[in-house]
Order: sequence, then structure tokens, then C-alpha cells
Amino acid sequence: MCRLYGFRANEPTKVECSLVHAQNALMAQSRRDLAGLTHGHGWGVAEHPDGVPLVEKQAWAAYHGERFKKTAARVYARTVVAHVRRATVGPPALVNTHPFVHGVWLFAHNGTVPNFDRLRDRLIEALDPLHRNEIRGTTDSEHVFRYLLTLWERNPGAPLLETLRMGLEQIVAWSREIDREARISLNVLWTDGDRMVGSRLGRTLWYLERDGIVPCEICGKSHVHHDPKQAYRAVEIASEPLTGEDWLNVPDATVFNVDPDLRLRFEPLELTAEMAAKGAPA
Repeated sequence: MCRLYGFRANEPTKVECSLVHAQNALMAQSRRDLAGLTHGHGWGVAEHPDGVPLVEKQAWAAYHGERFKKTAARVYARTVVAHVRRATVGPPALVNTHPFVHGVWLFAHNGTVPNFDRLRDRLIEALDPLHRNEIRGTTDSEHVFRYLLTLWERNPGAPLLETLRMGLEQIVAWSREIDREARISLNVLWTDGDRMVGSRLGRTLWYLERDGIVPCEICGKSHVHHDPKQAYRAVEIASEPLTGEDWLNVPDATVFNVDPDLRLRFEPLELTAEMAAKGAPA
């Protein structure tokens, strides 16, 4: 279980308030989320300033020291993924800290694949040898990422959303073969800097769409440092609402795509009706 954050905009944007200063900023969630849990087993902040990911990760809590604050303060990008970890599968360690990166790809996960010690062999067998050899940590999350990359590389012309759907539905199917009653939770964000897809399954997830540049309710300033030549548009995605604005629920048991017009498009996941009926914990 973790807390994650995603951002896409058509202009470079500061996200420091969302990560550090907002009422329920990601750093505040690392100390205590809305359920009263601490996510102190590592943090990561990644951006795509020029098509190549820049990632800062540490294996300690985001609320410890100034490193997280300083990292968040320097980020100015169209695409951002951030994460604070509460370890469930794999111990606290830098290699187990999100976001995971491969080439242009970034990936973050909130949730748990149950019985991973048994399901891991299925994933390993399905991986391209390159990705099998590239695994450095012990988390379910990194294995899921490598599986999704394997599927995408086998059919790179397919829509990324369809690749994500196919991969997650297969993981759900494998999980059910092992234990039909086990609760699987797969909230993910996956991006190459231009495209961003994600899912909500079994954990909370919220989003906020922004039209136009307005002063931030936290700092009172614009987060865009120039006069854009096009109408500004952005979307934020987070495990919990960060501010007092009108955040909306991502529907459970869905995959979603951030479309070119920077609006979310949702599609239902198959094979998840029983799990969705059980409700979504934090």
C-alpha cells in the first residue's frame, strides 16, 4: 500500500504545492494519510522535462529532512509521477522504491498482488529475457512493470491503454487461479512522457482537471512561469484529494487514458466484478 501522484499538462508546470504545501500534499500523506497510515518506506519524484526521465528516489520517509522538499521545488515539467511507499511486498530499499524507470518509461503502483510468492513464477515465465534480467528488486510492482513492458514491446503499435488492460486482466486471472477470494489491488500510473495511462482496482484514486491558468489556492501564484501560446490544460491524479478543490473519483475496476486534449477517458476492466463488489480500501 502506497500513495501515488501523476500530472500531465500541455505546458511546463510547477507541482511543488501538490507535493509539499497543499493541505493533503503527498509529503503530508507520507506522514499520515486519511486512513491514519504512514507511508515512510521510501519516496520518488520523476519528471520528463525533455523526453528523458529524471528520477530522484530515496529509501527513507519523504517527511524526513529537506531532500523531498528540494526535489519537489525544482520540478517544472509537463509530466510528473511521484510516490511514497508503505512496504508490503519487498523490504524498504532503494531498488524497491517507485517510480520504476526503463528507457523513457515510468511506472508507479499502489496496491498489492496477493500470494506474490506463488504468482511470481507466472510473471517471470511471461517476461522477455531482457526484462527478466533487468529486475533489481523484490516487489510485485517491478515485476508487473516488466510484464507490461514485455507486452508493449511485442506489439508496440497497439494502443497503450489496451496493453495495460490486457496485462492487468491477465494478472487478475492468475491471481484468481491461486485464490479466488484474495483481494488484489492494482492502482498504477504508466507513462513515456507523452502518453499516460493508469488503472484503479481496489484502492482509492482521484483526479482533478484544470482549464486555464489560475492562481494556486495554496501559494496564490501561477504554477506556469510564462505566457503560453495555447489554452492551458492539465490533469492531476492522486491516491487522495490534495486540496479543497472538487476532486472526482476515478471509477473502480477501470483503466484510463489521458487523452491528447488532457481529459481522462475511462474503460472498464473485465474479470473484476467480484473484486469491485468488495469495495476499495485506502
